[in-house]
Amino acid sequence: MTDLMIGFSGVAVAVLLILARIPIAVALASVSFVGILVLLGERAAYGILSAVVYDFVANWTLTSIPMFLLMGFICFHAGLTKGLFNACRVWLSGLPGGLAITSVVGAAGFATVTGSSVACAAAMGRIAVPEMLRLGYKPELATGCIAAAGTIGALIPPSILLILFGVFTQTPVSLLFLGGVGAGLLTAISYIFVIIVRVKLDPSLAPSSATPITRQERRDAMRETWPTLLLIGIVFGGLFSGLFTATEAGAVGAMASFAVAAMNRTLNRGVIWNSIVETTVTTASIFVITIGANLLTRFLSLSDVAGVLSETIVGFGAEPWMLAIGLTCLYMLLGLILEPIGAMLLTLPVVLPVMAASEASFIWYGVLIVKLLEMGMITPPVGLNVFVVKSVVGNQVSTTQIFRGIWWFLVIDFVVVGLMIAFPGLVTALPNLIGS
Repeated sequence: MTDLMIGFSGVAVAVLLILARIPIAVALASVSFVGILVLLGERAAYGILSAVVYDFVANWTLTSIPMFLLMGFICFHAGLTKGLFNACRVWLSGLPGGLAITSVVGAAGFATVTGSSVACAAAMGRIAVPEMLRLGYKPELATGCIAAAGTIGALIPPSILLILFGVFTQTPVSLLFLGGVGAGLLTAISYIFVIIVRVKLDPSLAPSSATPITRQERRDAMRETWPTLLLIGIVFGGLFSGLFTATEAGAVGAMASFAVAAMNRTLNRGVIWNSIVETTVTTASIFVITIGANLLTRFLSLSDVAGVLSETIVGFGAEPWMLAIGLTCLYMLLGLILEPIGAMLLTLPVVLPVMAASEASFIWYGVLIVKLLEMGMITPPVGLNVFVVKSVVGNQVSTTQIFRGIWWFLVIDFVVVGLMIAFPGLVTALPNLIGS
């Protein structure tokens, strides 16, 4: 059996293992190790295994992942973002579907203090869904907008997916963050547009607010936003002014979240313990999967699978937009069965050489891939954000109703992806402006 046949056989086995519900990290690492063992022998396989693990764990940029996660969990458990949601509710309640729009804006705000789509959906779900259901919003709209809005959490920085993409492709994380800002804001605006159109067409989806809001209430609500605004100012002000790097921003943000929670008098032992435990578990799972993906990259390189695929696609003269359409199809299919981190790290070893050969911006590719992966978070049958919202609302709303509520948002997501492909400047303008 030739090296190339061993490589393709390994890829096939890894996919079959994942489809059989074997943990992604186990599937990637075991197939890669056995493949390298067959190609180079036992001594080389163990040497590569130890080298890959050490090189990955020793990567300084990755220290930002647990720090940003800790910042997000502290904000979540200490309730630092409740004031932001309340302010949005007061100011936006007069719009059609005002609370649903508030949820989208609140999710965009919460995204600035967490890199997790799931955390964003869970936080907004606990705050907004009960209030919308109480006021008579249809369950489909109330839960669907939260599940969709949660995807903004992985686009607007800090984003764990963008950090992993940057480490894997050696692309500056700070520039990826800037690209994510454009895509995240475009997504939020598109969701708001969908909500307004839907409520205009069917006013029964969201009853209008009967209680007038006074100027004093608006001023009081704005005062409650100081914890989130202070964190945003510290992290992003320092990051984009050059005071500290994207890696250092994680540590600064984590430390600042403790200080702000203490100032807000919501920091206690329970908040600290729950945040540390969840950060540790989430970080460990991310790192294990990523180590498996790095081993797969080495295996595909040694077997020349990556080179053959790259040469084949380049031979067809694929333009960046054609490759982007291919990536859209690929990641939408993977989104049906895999969660985002696993899907990205499973495919990057294969598509990375092809992206390099197309000579398009890795910032554009990175943000586009993350957007596509997040669309998978609301597509059945996996749709992780849907099940997160379901766990929050309990038996008040069925899973079928939540899936029924996300279809309009999924349709506008395809429009957003089309705009990102047709007009790459929507993603790259800000990185080019600030990074130049």
